[in-house]
Amino acid sequence: MIIGQFSESYPPHIDGVGMVVRSYCEELSALGHTCYYIAPKNAGRQYENAAPETFPVMKYASLPIPNEAYRVGLPAFDLAFLLDLNRIPFDIVHAHTPFVSAIESLRIARERKIPLVATLHSKYYDDILSKTHSEVIADAVVQRVVQFFGKCDEVWTVNDATAEVLRGYGFTGEIVVMPNGTNLWYPTKEDAKKAELRYDLGRGSVFLFVGQQNFKKNTDSILKAAALYKRTGEPFRIVFAGQGPDAERMQALAAELGLNEEAVFTGHIADREILKGLYARADLFVFPSLYDNAPMVVREAAAAGTPSLLIRGSCAADGVTDGVNGFLCENTPEDIAAGMARALQSAKQVGERARETIPVPWHGIARQVLDRYELLIERKKRETR
Repeated sequence: MIIGQFSESYPPHIDGVGMVVRSYCEELSALGHTCYYIAPKNAGRQYENAAPETFPVMKYASLPIPNEAYRVGLPAFDLAFLLDLNRIPFDIVHAHTPFVSAIESLRIARERKIPLVATLHSKYYDDILSKTHSEVIADAVVQRVVQFFGKCDEVWTVNDATAEVLRGYGFTGEIVVMPNGTNLWYPTKEDAKKAELRYDLGRGSVFLFVGQQNFKKNTDSILKAAALYKRTGEPFRIVFAGQGPDAERMQALAAELGLNEEAVFTGHIADREILKGLYARADLFVFPSLYDNAPMVVREAAAAGTPSLLIRGSCAADGVTDGVNGFLCENTPEDIAAGMARALQSAKQVGERARETIPVPWHGIARQVLDRYELLIERKKRETR
């Protein structure tokens, strides 16, 4: 099977959606299929120690977006890309965003009379509203998103909560829930010690956030909660791993809150072994995002036996039971701080339960994906006969 996976992000900028696309490509390629990662070119530097790809990659021309890590793709103006793309005999294409790359995936699907799958990963209304501060614009964009999904052969979401988000946008078609996966691993004391030495984490508790350094992820509340936790007098570090548009503002806020000694900003970590070491050293993964739907980072933390602190009722908290396989709190700095203190009392036991119940191996997800792809391909063939 020849598969096209269309995304809006590619290294050196990589987000949660990009990590999912990469995992799809890796796992489907490992099962003997040809799976292309198709995304905009990024003119930024490549990070050191980035692992080489094990699957084919196609990148098209793009332009930077002011004050954003993302770039706007221009596939229609990249003739070399189009010539290469048009030579590939795709059996199915899969859009992981409903924007520029999705338009290209729709064109391919219609021209070849092959199935188009689309997955909703993100809360686009929230994204547009936060950038434009206009409900009218956000509503208009969401309407276009729903129109695109209506043109697809099948629409997927990553969990039931995300399906409800899409229903709230006005989508009335069938939705298939296809969860994200992650792979179990068993960190050693040496893994944790390497991270501790690399980032000078000391002997106190370690709280960890991995993801975009972006206030839409509620990172300001993490810092405010850490400042409140500091009043307990217990030694700790709060580690932020990642890059993003608010990185400098977050560091300034940390200094303003008196967290110069406690807050550690690692920047982007391309080496997965280093990141795994941080998960292993962390006592608690703090992720109070209301924006994320089914964050890969929560699953990665659980795979390391590290429980997460999440906001009660959020999409990110889907499948987490407070005090059983994770911890839940209200969306205030005060309750996040209280949750951090409470979680440390049983973090090890809850982390083991998180490892047992939250991660789903990617190879199992890949086989589910292939089953759906095969059904769609056969159905499309019947429809076009």
